Amino acid sequence: MEDLQKQIITWRRHLHMYPELSYEEVKTAQYVEQQLKQMAHFHITRLTPTSVLAVLKGKRPGKTVAFRADMDALPIQEDTDLPFQSKHDGVMHSCGHDAHTAMLLGAAKVLSERGQAFAGELRFVFQHGEEVAPGGAVDLVAQGIMNNVDYIFALHVHPEYETGQIAIRSGKMNAAGDDFAITVQGKGGHASEPYKAIDPLIIGTEIVTALQTIVSRKMPTFDTPVLSVTMFHCGQAPNIIDDVAKIGGTIRSHDERVRVASREQLEKIVHNICLMHGATAIITWDLGCAAVINDEEATHFAKQAAEAVVGVEQTVPIQEPLFIAEDFSAYTEVVPGAMQLLGVYNKALGDPYPLHHSKFRLDEKALINGTQYFVQLAAELCPVDGNHEI
Repeated sequence: MEDLQKQIITWRRHLHMYPELSYEEVKTAQYVEQQLKQMAHFHITRLTPTSVLAVLKGKRPGKTVAFRADMDALPIQEDTDLPFQSKHDGVMHSCGHDAHTAMLLGAAKVLSERGQAFAGELRFVFQHGEEVAPGGAVDLVAQGIMNNVDYIFALHVHPEYETGQIAIRSGKMNAAGDDFAITVQGKGGHASEPYKAIDPLIIGTEIVTALQTIVSRKMPTFDTPVLSVTMFHCGQAPNIIDDVAKIGGTIRSHDERVRVASREQLEKIVHNICLMHGATAIITWDLGCAAVINDEEATHFAKQAAEAVVGVEQTVPIQEPLFIAEDFSAYTEVVPGAMQLLGVYNKALGDPYPLHHSKFRLDEKALINGTQYFVQLAAELCPVDGNHEI
């Protein structure tokens, strides 16, 4: 197992040094394909230019199980002292996708070495474009990657959990993410004569305040969304009332009815406030992926696998659903699936920086747990005679 752990870390460090942005993962996909070609029994295809699918078929009929790793990086300048830090300026694997890919390569290696004397089919999905909505998973589902799949599983590294832990949750897991852009069209004028203008700044501040009532007053308390206004631009000079204010933000939700209702309420509030002041508004939406809902049965298998790998005490519950978006939902909308969290925090590394942070780092000793988790799931769902522990 020590050799396998070293190999996983080697893969991860190479990927970390050469990150590529969403839909630009050309060399990353080539690298993954090269590693898979050194393993036996795989049928490898490229459904898109920057993704890789490796299929391992057993000699007996059984379930078809898919495992997914995302491969893209983020437009972030790395700010760590790692000896293998990113060699690409302004691009960093600060969400751990390098680790996801390395762990799944490790599982592919172990499972290919056991041969084909198992029941069913295993699909290893190395996915592009997770960080750009609606996500590369949508592309792959459209290509038929989930056809005849019984279950799909994924892990996401997370610095809120310690190395040696796997965090499990059934049901609502990740939120749908919908971004909005509001352009308020008023009437400009001189700051000394505001009564002659229709001030989009004042109107915009009313809109920002009123939007908070969507969460506090318009939605059921047991399934409220998160609404954040993150941008407000208006004005160019202290003595000029501008014509236009621009407001932007995001809504995160776990229920599709709440998701739709939130957008409807936002549009109603914006247009009514503008009408009251004699202004107009244009609202545009960038609709992201749907919410990830972990299937109960798939989560049961995930929990069993986690307990086999890290133990019952180290298999911990995720108390609340996450409000970050994840395109893994494209898979779970069509087949039962489960995404869980892998602890990667070690206090020896210092303060735990969150995902998407320029100082994000992880404990590489945790990665073998992720590989073992996928191998254990394969052993449970596509069984073969003999001992397949690693």
